Amino acid sequence: MSSSEKSCKCGDYPLLKSIKNPVQIQALGKEEQLQLADELRQCIINTVSKGGGHLAPSLGVIELTIALFKCFDFDTDRIVWDVGHQAYAHKILTGRYENFHTLRHKDGISGFPRMAESPYDHFGVGHSSTSISAVLGMAVANDLDGGDRNCVAVIGDGSMTAGEAFEGLNQAGGMKRKMVVVLNDNEMSISANVGALSSFLSRKLSHPVLTRFKKDFEGLLKQIPKIGDDLAMYAKRGEDSFKSFFTPGMLFEALDFTYLGPIDGHNTEALIDVFEQVKKLETPVLVHVLTTKGKGYAPAEDNPTYFHGVGSFEPETGMAAKFKGGLPSYTEVFGKTLCKLAAKDDKIVAITAAMPEGTGTDCFRETFPDRFVDVGICEQHAVTFAAGLATMGYKPAVAIYSTFYQRAYDQIVHDVCLQNLNVNFFLDRGGLVGADGATHHGVFDMSFLRHIPNLICMAPKDESELARMVATAIDFDGPAAVRYPRGVGIGAILEKDPSLLEIGEGELLRDGFDGLLITLGSRVWPAVEAVEELDDESGKSVAVFNARFLKPLPEKQILELAARFKRIVIVEENAKAGGFSSAVIELLVDSNAIDGHHIKRLGIPDRFIEHGTQKELREELGIDKNGMKKAMLELLNKD
Repeated sequence: MSSSEKSCKCGDYPLLKSIKNPVQIQALGKEEQLQLADELRQCIINTVSKGGGHLAPSLGVIELTIALFKCFDFDTDRIVWDVGHQAYAHKILTGRYENFHTLRHKDGISGFPRMAESPYDHFGVGHSSTSISAVLGMAVANDLDGGDRNCVAVIGDGSMTAGEAFEGLNQAGGMKRKMVVVLNDNEMSISANVGALSSFLSRKLSHPVLTRFKKDFEGLLKQIPKIGDDLAMYAKRGEDSFKSFFTPGMLFEALDFTYLGPIDGHNTEALIDVFEQVKKLETPVLVHVLTTKGKGYAPAEDNPTYFHGVGSFEPETGMAAKFKGGLPSYTEVFGKTLCKLAAKDDKIVAITAAMPEGTGTDCFRETFPDRFVDVGICEQHAVTFAAGLATMGYKPAVAIYSTFYQRAYDQIVHDVCLQNLNVNFFLDRGGLVGADGATHHGVFDMSFLRHIPNLICMAPKDESELARMVATAIDFDGPAAVRYPRGVGIGAILEKDPSLLEIGEGELLRDGFDGLLITLGSRVWPAVEAVEELDDESGKSVAVFNARFLKPLPEKQILELAARFKRIVIVEENAKAGGFSSAVIELLVDSNAIDGHHIKRLGIPDRFIEHGTQKELREELGIDKNGMKKAMLELLNKD
C-alpha cells in the first residue's frame, strides 16, 4: 500500500490519487469526469461519516466544482466559495486529498476555506454572503494591475437573500468589472429558504433559454437594412418580458449583469460549455445553476436539512452513529422553555435567521406558527424587525448563534438598546463550538455586549439556570441577552415553572478560606470540580462564586468576597479582552479594592482559536478543570 493510500484513510480512489495538481483536471475526458465525480462523492461521504461535517452542500456541487476546474486555472484565476459549506471537493482537488481524513479534527484540515491552509483558498469564509464583495475587490485589483485573471464567486440561493450580497451585486454592476457570479440554486440553504426573493429565484424552465447567444443574434438583426434596429429592439423587449415571467434573469439584468441560465448543475458538459463562453465576456456575468443538495447520496437528498451539518453516521444507511448520553442540549432546553412561556403569554414572538432547527425554535414554529418568523440569512434585519415588534408591545425572542450576532452589532446598539426596547437576544453556541473552528466560535459576545447601555446579559451554569434566565429575560422590561454553550448540560432537573432570578445577583456555590474562583456560564461546574479536587489533593480551601450576570455585575457580592480573599482566579469562555474578567477587574479598580490582591485571569487569549473538540480546546487554553486547578495552586503558592 502506498503512503498516499495509508494517509487518506477514506477509501481507494485511483483517479483522485493521480491528481497532484488541479490543472490536470483540464485534460480529463467525459468518462474520467464522471469517474472523478463518483470518487469525490464516495470520499466525502466516507470521511464525513466518521467525523461529521457539511455533507449535503458539498455533494450538491461536485459536477460544478469539476467544471470550474476544467475551465479556469486557479493558479492565476480566483475563486471564492460563499460560506464554504460546499468546498470539500475543492479542498480534495487542490492538494489535500491525502490529508482529507483529518477534516475538522484538531491540527487537521479546516471545514472551511482558509487562506493560510492553501494557496487555492483565495479568501477565508465561514459566514454567508461575502463572496460577491470579495470577488469584486479581486476584480478591481486585477484591473489596476493590468492582469487578465478571471474572478469567480460561487454563492447559494440562501446566501443571495442577504443584504451584503445585493450590495456587492449593485456595486459590481455599476462598475461593470469583468467577474463571474455562480448562483448555486438548490432551493435550500440550511433550512428551507424564506421570503419573496427565494420564491423568485426558484422559478425554473424545463428548457433553459440559451441567453448567451443573445448578443450575436441581436447583432445579426441589426445588420438588416432599415428595419434592423427596430427588430433588435422588439426582440430585446420580447426576451425581457419572457425572462421576467419565467426566470429571475430580469432582476440581475437590471443590476447590469449578463444573466445565463438556469443550467443543470449536475451536467458537467453543459456547465463546461457555459463557462467557456463566460470567459470570453468582459462584463459582470451571473450563471444560474440548478443543483440538488445531497446529490448522489439518497439519505442526504431525502433529508438535506439534517445532512447540511451532520455528526458521525453510518454511510450505508445514513443513520446517526450511536453514542452514549441522552441528556438534552442547551438548545433543546431553550426551545422548550420558550414554548412553555409562550403558551401563557401571547405577546412572545420567536425570530431566527435561517436556523429554526439549529436554534431550537422549530418546536415554536410547529406550536405557534403565527408567532414564528424566520427572516432568512438576515441577522441585521432580524434585530431591527424585533425592535419594531417591541414598539407595539410584543416580546420578541431573537435566537441566533453567537458568532452570527456579530453581524448585527449596530442594530443591537442603535435600534434596540438606545431605544430601551423589550427585545430578548438568545445567543446559542456561546463560547468554543468545536470542529467549525475560528469562524464559528462564539467567544466575543461578552466583550461586545457588556458595554452597551440598558442591556442586561446572563450566562447559565446548567440547564435549570438557563430555563430561569429565559424566563427572567422575557419578564425584564428592556433589552436582555442570554448566552449559552453548544452541547448538553449536566442533567440538572428543570423547575416545572422556571422561577425568576434577581437581576444582578450571583450565588456563592462553595465557601472557602484560602482563595476565590469567580466565573459564570459553562465554566461554573468545572470550577466546582477543580476546587473540590484541590481540597482533596492539597488541603487548600477555595470558594467558588457563580456571577450569573455579566451585566449588571453582582458588584456588592464580588466586593464583599474580594475583601475576604486576596488570591482570586477569574475564568470565562470568552475573549479576555473586554470580557467578564475585565469587568471584574474594572469593578475592583474603580472601587479601590484591588490593592494587595494576586489575580489570575483565564479565558480566550488575543488570537483566533482553530478547530478541535470543545474538550481539546478548553484543555489547550487552560480553562478546563485541570487548568483552573493549576492556576489556583500557582496563585496560592505565590509569595
